[in-house]
Amino acid sequence: MSGEHLDYAVVIPTTGRPSLGALLRALDTDSGPAPREVVVVDDRPEPGPPLDLPETALPCAVVRSGGRGPAAARNEGWRRVDAEWVVFLDDDVVPGPLWRKSLVGDLDVPPDVAGCQGTITVPLPGSRRPTDWERGTAGLADAWWITADMAYRREVLERCGGFDERFRRAFREDADLALRVQATGHRLVTGSRATEHPVRAAGFFASVRAQAGNADNAIMRRKHGTRWRRRIGEGPGRTRRHLATTVAGLTAALAACGRGRRWRTTAKAAAAVWLALTAEFATRRIAPGPRAPGELARMLVTSVLIPPAACWHRLRGEWRTARAGQRKPAAVLFDRDDTLVHDVPYNGDPAQVRPKRGVRAALDRLRVDGVPIGVVSNQSGVARGLLTEDDLAAVNAEVRRQLGPFDTWQCCVHGEDDGCDCRKPAPGLVERAAADLGVPPGECVVIGDTGADVAAATAAGARAVLVPTDRTRPEEITDALLTAEVAPTVEDAVARMLGRTT
Repeated sequence: MSGEHLDYAVVIPTTGRPSLGALLRALDTDSGPAPREVVVVDDRPEPGPPLDLPETALPCAVVRSGGRGPAAARNEGWRRVDAEWVVFLDDDVVPGPLWRKSLVGDLDVPPDVAGCQGTITVPLPGSRRPTDWERGTAGLADAWWITADMAYRREVLERCGGFDERFRRAFREDADLALRVQATGHRLVTGSRATEHPVRAAGFFASVRAQAGNADNAIMRRKHGTRWRRRIGEGPGRTRRHLATTVAGLTAALAACGRGRRWRTTAKAAAAVWLALTAEFATRRIAPGPRAPGELARMLVTSVLIPPAACWHRLRGEWRTARAGQRKPAAVLFDRDDTLVHDVPYNGDPAQVRPKRGVRAALDRLRVDGVPIGVVSNQSGVARGLLTEDDLAAVNAEVRRQLGPFDTWQCCVHGEDDGCDCRKPAPGLVERAAADLGVPPGECVVIGDTGADVAAATAAGARAVLVPTDRTRPEEITDALLTAEVAPTVEDAVARMLGRTT
């Protein structure tokens, strides 16, 4: 890949930190090929004064994402660009002086490579040992697939639906995407471009607040199984030790309220266990550090608070994921006209394709959760001579361009009197889609706007959800209420499939 042909965009989510200016200036001074566009995503919850951006020669655009977190901000950014590659940078990193030049070689990779991570360096003080917080930040240098500097092929982001927006913090959303990308059969590699990640200032209780990420660990376990840590290059963590420490502390506190020798004995034993576990944790954190008075005080206090905080957030995360933990469908199949796009009778003109509101977001939810999606559509206009198969292919291609890729696409081009087994309400389209995806029809969901969609799903043994439109007959809605399900929108239907609310 030559520098002139490197087609990439840069996406930077930000909450307006001053470090953003240093990043943009560093990116601007490089002499390598410039990005097609730099999208700065303003993720501040409330509209404020415009971001203070330095003057550069970079083609820079600013968009807002409404304070929904870095995962949503990155999605907002990459969906606005058309470049072959999207490079995500955090707003507190500084690209090296040869970053753009090195990117050319980094992205000159085989087609099976979907992503390339930059080489992260964390500057640490040379005059003393690093603090616990500084060592934690230094761990980013060895972390896998972090979006401090991570490039992805845009087509793979589209295939996977981008980042899972349930991750509201800057934590685990990058690892989740990496695992989903690798599940599609693609590889991820590390490049040679250098990016510096300075250590941010941290308050006294920063390490305690960071325990909120344990709620996101619950999502990772639910989505990727119990060995997800190993798959992203991490050790086993301290969840079990934190749980043992918390249980010992609670037991000691409760037993101390009881009367009698047995309660006192229990309280003393539990307190001894709590003290031993807490001392081990504190010692592990203090030993490598500078051992200055302020750092010692921070380590002692936070070592007491971290175990119960970690357990609380993990339980909170497990509760939330359990409430949303109904079994996902093996695949979701959609009718096309008046379900995915506004109906234009016998449409053969791609210019008339208009997606229905909220459909793209619903499809991306399914892609993020790894649920295969497909289209099952009657297109008798071909048999009637009102459009050609080339016209149909062009319209379907435009639907894919606007709504993203589908895993299977099944159309019936026959007329009502042709006696085929595929035209809905016959089950053929549903059965063919399931066979193409390699899943049982009975584990699929069909979402459509007519009684024929419901009947086809029922005949194939699939679950049916009717999303009524103006052309849906009242009796079709009544029948669906008795034999299937009815949802007001495609978004609501998909949320129901995934056990969530819209």
